[in-house]
Amino acid sequence: MVRQNSPISRKNSLSSSGLSRLIFLLLAIVCSPSFGVAQDQQGQQQKPGQQQAPAEAGGPQGDIGPIAIPKKKEEAPPPPPPTPKAPEGMPNYSLSVDVPLVSLDAIVLTKDGQFVPGIKKGNFRVLEDGVPQQIINFGQTQAPITAVLLVEFSNSNYAFMTDALRASYAFANSLQKDDWVAIIEYDMKPNILLDFTQDKNAVYGALNMLRIPGFSESNLFDSVVDTLDRLDRIDGRKVLVIVGSGLDTFSRITYDKAMKRVKESQNVTIFTVSTGEAFQIWAEGRYYGSMRQMDFLQGKNQLRTFAEMTGGRAFSPRFEGEMPAIFQDIGQSIRNQYTLTYHPTNKALDGSYRKLKIELVDPETNKPLIVQDAKKKKPIKYEVISRSGYTAKNKVE
Repeated sequence: MVRQNSPISRKNSLSSSGLSRLIFLLLAIVCSPSFGVAQDQQGQQQKPGQQQAPAEAGGPQGDIGPIAIPKKKEEAPPPPPPTPKAPEGMPNYSLSVDVPLVSLDAIVLTKDGQFVPGIKKGNFRVLEDGVPQQIINFGQTQAPITAVLLVEFSNSNYAFMTDALRASYAFANSLQKDDWVAIIEYDMKPNILLDFTQDKNAVYGALNMLRIPGFSESNLFDSVVDTLDRLDRIDGRKVLVIVGSGLDTFSRITYDKAMKRVKESQNVTIFTVSTGEAFQIWAEGRYYGSMRQMDFLQGKNQLRTFAEMTGGRAFSPRFEGEMPAIFQDIGQSIRNQYTLTYHPTNKALDGSYRKLKIELVDPETNKPLIVQDAKKKKPIKYEVISRSGYTAKNKVE
């Protein structure tokens, strides 16, 4: 029988007590809530070569895991500012820069060819296709001229050539120091004798070269169209003075196409001087038959049509002594003009031709204006000369 206080019995008693404490400690660890979390953290340890995923919130890392930063909520865009209300009575409108503008030159002359000054803006009435237009700008211009002298130089008839030279010299004598002039002669084709210059001596020198014509052709239509194309490159108001018989013998361009080109010219005024008028009267019934006379009459009418369509004047002198007065009238007509500007009520740029008419009226009575002479004793007859129409060019896209 063994004593309880023996060393062996104490040893067994301590072993039994330690075992009990160890079991209790293990149970406490297993039952602890942090035990599963620790195993999960160990199971989710980063494997070699695998990059650690960033925290869901994207925040910085710490010893106890990611520091959570709340995600920013996606906000809707702010509403547009309210449209300001227009004042009462003001209509809604939009601005456009594509607004056609028409500028016209008008000459008011007495029956003797004298310029009539002093006419006011309210006395002018512009009709486009019969519809009155509102004039926005008005003024009387007295400016130097920019002119081209287009001279027929053909050996078809010596008398016509002589008249053409006399008319050309009369034109040169009427020039002023600030005028710009170019000279072109035509037969088979137009030939520039002198480019634009203000030197009157150079003008005389160019005309002195017109002595012996080389061809008998008079290609008027080709020459007119070519000259108008050249004048398109020059800004401002231009004048084309045609001196010739008006006959056309061999042009590639037809009369209808030449007329269309004249209609399209916007800032060119044509003045014409028919040559050979006296010779035609003398030769009537002698050297030329009736058909030949009809040709000359047709040529003169063609020149007159060119002038009337562009707001110019046509002259048919019978005597050499008439030449200085004719070119004095041309110079006065060119340098003294009324300029009218308006926005047409028909704003379509469709290439159509619009007919124009300018009238002088009394704004109070809406009747034709009565113009009196310098002494204001009696009314005088007058004539308003302007373009007969213009072409509304197609819009360039």
